[in-house]
Amino acid sequence: MWLQVSLLCLSCLSLPSLSQAQDQAVLHRSNDYGGRCHYTFTVASPEESSCSGSSMKPEMDGVLSRLTLLEALVSQLIAGVDGTAGSAGTGVRANGEEGFSEDYSQVTRDRKQLQQDKERLNRQVQELQRRLAELSQEAESLRQKPCQQTHTPGGSQRENRPASDPAYDFGKGAYQEMKAEVKEVAASRLIPEGNHNLPGCEELQSVGDPVLHRKADSITGKYGVWLQDPEPQGPLYTNQTVWRIDTVGKDVRQLFAYEDMDQLSQGFPMKVLVLPEPMESTGATMYRGSLYYQRKRSRTLIRYDLTSESLASRLELPHAGFHGQHPYSWGGYTDIDLAADEQGLWAIYSTSKAKGAIVISQLDPESLEVKRSWETNIRKNTVANAFMMCGRLYTVASYTASNTTINYMFDTATGMGRAVAVPFKNKYRYNSMVDYNHAQKKLYAWDNFHMVTYDIRLGRASQGSI
Repeated sequence: MWLQVSLLCLSCLSLPSLSQAQDQAVLHRSNDYGGRCHYTFTVASPEESSCSGSSMKPEMDGVLSRLTLLEALVSQLIAGVDGTAGSAGTGVRANGEEGFSEDYSQVTRDRKQLQQDKERLNRQVQELQRRLAELSQEAESLRQKPCQQTHTPGGSQRENRPASDPAYDFGKGAYQEMKAEVKEVAASRLIPEGNHNLPGCEELQSVGDPVLHRKADSITGKYGVWLQDPEPQGPLYTNQTVWRIDTVGKDVRQLFAYEDMDQLSQGFPMKVLVLPEPMESTGATMYRGSLYYQRKRSRTLIRYDLTSESLASRLELPHAGFHGQHPYSWGGYTDIDLAADEQGLWAIYSTSKAKGAIVISQLDPESLEVKRSWETNIRKNTVANAFMMCGRLYTVASYTASNTTINYMFDTATGMGRAVAVPFKNKYRYNSMVDYNHAQKKLYAWDNFHMVTYDIRLGRASQGSI
């Protein structure tokens, strides 16, 4: 309609006037508040330079038109966004809130875990501080305790020496020797020994009468070794297998195997093994599938494996006397006597340093290396024989007296020895071998051609020491 009115106005104008002012006419297009299009013509007056009563300029009208158009467009945009994007905005807000909640939960969990770790570390620090305080207190109490006096095996006591005593001069040889002896005794006593509280490991109380199993039938059997393995290995030989060695001769190598005691008594060996090195004397023993013995005219110990029938290991026993240097009282080159009991493998011997006193060493069954040693205060050549039982050494007083005694006991657990008096019989008056079998709980002996066993009885330890 506004277009029609405008055209009408134009037709009313005279053509000369229109032609004169057409260069000055301006057409304006703008929307009203309702969004409708308006066309407006502006013509400059040929007579008036300005309109009276109006301060608005044409440029202002254009600006107002453009503002009106912008306001309309903004209103349309706002109305459209609110209508079409409302649901999408709600989803974005929901997703955003959900992601924020999840992140917050993760942060809360991490914070809680860190707090727990902190508390745990604090407890550990407190525990370490407590232990440190206890150790410091124990060290202080040990520093305040007086040093204990040391007694030598012979019973002499070195104590309360003044600083002026010449023995305290480090340059004196006597002091150095005394110092070495004290260290050796202390070291042996500090090493924890085997468990004497094992079932059947009380002290020896009595020995029964000898029971004969076989008599040797030739001069080579005047003395020898016979025994059973308390801990056999493998199916070939059992704890019923009997082993015998006649030790009279220049080259002792034959090892006789019997299926059991009955076969021994009948004299029927099931096998004869030949040892790789000759044996010396009656000090051999059987333990865990191997024969342990001393090589002839040497301090070398040999482990002979019974299953493979081969030499398994050999080693010299350090400083041990051999071939008549420190034998038992009956002689027979019995310098090194090997034994086995509940606690393992042992060597009974002496050295020049021990001056003939019996030395006990526990050996490694595989390598034969010395694990620990003890020096007793009884001379080896004053006793007829010895054996180990539950980690204790027992000695026999005589090899010829019909009624003698087991006269001495040394306990490796305490490092102390004392006199005992357990009756013992040498029925055939020449006992050259005594050994203990902890599986059978018997003593095995070779008494003047006769192979005998003794039943034993154990009981509580008696008191008193020497």
